[in-house]
Parts: sequence; C-alpha cells; structure tokens
Amino acid sequence: MKYDDLKLTAQNLRKNILTMIHEAKSGHPGGSLSAVEIVTYLYFKEMNIKDPHDEGRDRFVLSKGHGAPVLYSALMEKGFINKELMGTLRQVNSKLQGHPDMKKLPGVEASTGSLGQGLSIANGMALAFKLNKKENRVFALLGDGEIQEGMIWEAAMLANHYHLDNLTAILDHNGLQIDGKNNDVMTVEPIDEKFEAFGWHVIKADGHDFESLEKAFEERKKVTGKPALIIAETIKGKGCSFMEGKASWHGKAPNYEEFCMAMEEIGGGLNG
Repeated sequence: MKYDDLKLTAQNLRKNILTMIHEAKSGHPGGSLSAVEIVTYLYFKEMNIKDPHDEGRDRFVLSKGHGAPVLYSALMEKGFINKELMGTLRQVNSKLQGHPDMKKLPGVEASTGSLGQGLSIANGMALAFKLNKKENRVFALLGDGEIQEGMIWEAAMLANHYHLDNLTAILDHNGLQIDGKNNDVMTVEPIDEKFEAFGWHVIKADGHDFESLEKAFEERKKVTGKPALIIAETIKGKGCSFMEGKASWHGKAPNYEEFCMAMEEIGGGLNG
C-alpha cells in the first residue's frame, strides 16, 4: 500500500475511533489517536495477516489495552469484523469491550488491559514460534506510561536472553498518561539507553510519518539475534486540535459539538 493510501486508511481509522467513543460516551481517545499511523502501518503494510485464522499470520499484541478503539478500527478496515459493531463499544455483552477480549473477536490475539503484561504475552508467542521453528513475527504496542511497570523490564530481560529477533516492540511515545506528563509522574527516560542496556536494538521514528515508520521497520529486518524496540514519537489526540498534547483527553469522550469539530478537522465532515 502506498503512502497516500495509508494516509486515507489512517483518516478512516480516526473517524471510526471518534465515532465509537462518541456514541459510547466513554473511552480513551487520546492514546487511540496517537497510535493510528503505527497501527495502520502494521496492519496494512508490515504484517503478514490476510486472515485472522491463518496459522502463518504475524501476531499483534496491544499491550496498552485501553487503546482498544484503534485496534477495533483496524480490524474493521481489514474486514475482519463488521462495522455495524461500531455503535456497541463498551456496552454490556458487546464484542467491543473497553479492553480487547480475544474470546469475542477474530483478530484479537491477546486479552489486554492490565498494563505491563502485553510484552510478556508477546514474548511467549515469539518464543513459541522460535521453539517450533516457525517464521511468524510478533509485534507489541506499548504505552510510554505503561513502561513504568516493572513487569516490562522483566520481559525486556527475557526477550534478550532468548534472542527473540522475531519480536518487535513499538513504543507509542506521546509523553502523557492519565495523571499528566510521564516525566512528572515517574520519568522513564532515557528509554533508548535503558532498552539498549537490556540488549535490545533501538530505533527512533516519527510515529505519524509513514516514510519514517517504513525506514524503522526496514532497519529492524536487518537486525538478527536480538529483539528490537521502535520508539515512535507521537502526539496524544493527534488529528484533533483541541485534544492534541492534552492529558485531559486520556479517557474522556467528546460531546456532540466536539465530535463534529473533530470529524471536520480529520477531513470530510460527518459524512466524508
């Protein structure tokens, strides 16, 4: 898929995310919107995943599980789940729960939401593929507030110990979490040096630029014998001017006026 096509797909993902959260009157727009280009690139360019039931598919783990709307949106655009589900986000008995449930939806590889656990789940998948001599790759999307969890660093240590070069973690580095700036709550810097000290290959990228993301993933393919982390610099609430860079939009749904404004800014208005 070409860059222009990826941009159009990303635009559709943003519209889906806002529609779901607005109709639910609940959800996490900020961190879902910041990850749009990352998830778009993975699902529509990088990952081998044409069928959610194919054993040869690559696996994606959304470690920052509260960003479920961006995953649901990608699965809709891939045709894995029906867009008619869009109005059911976070409803009782819905397939679109507030955090991904692998028992409810094809394409959801892991039930996540307890922060810090996703990288360990991805480790298990990657190690199993290694032991079984399979070519499948595993990708895990982390939140930068999430890497304050100690379990992340245990997982980082294990991935290097077992030389999991079929594992790539992507950090949605928007610098904010529910209580404010990461550096004010609990600094995680220097992220690159810490992961390198744990034996990882670290790559930096612009998380909203498809050319930058492509270069990062191409570099990753050349690295063998170790796991890799792509630190993708992003903006929380990307695409909606009144949300961008504001921790207050971590877990708040837009009202009707805000929804209309956001859809217009993304492009095409409500019916575009």
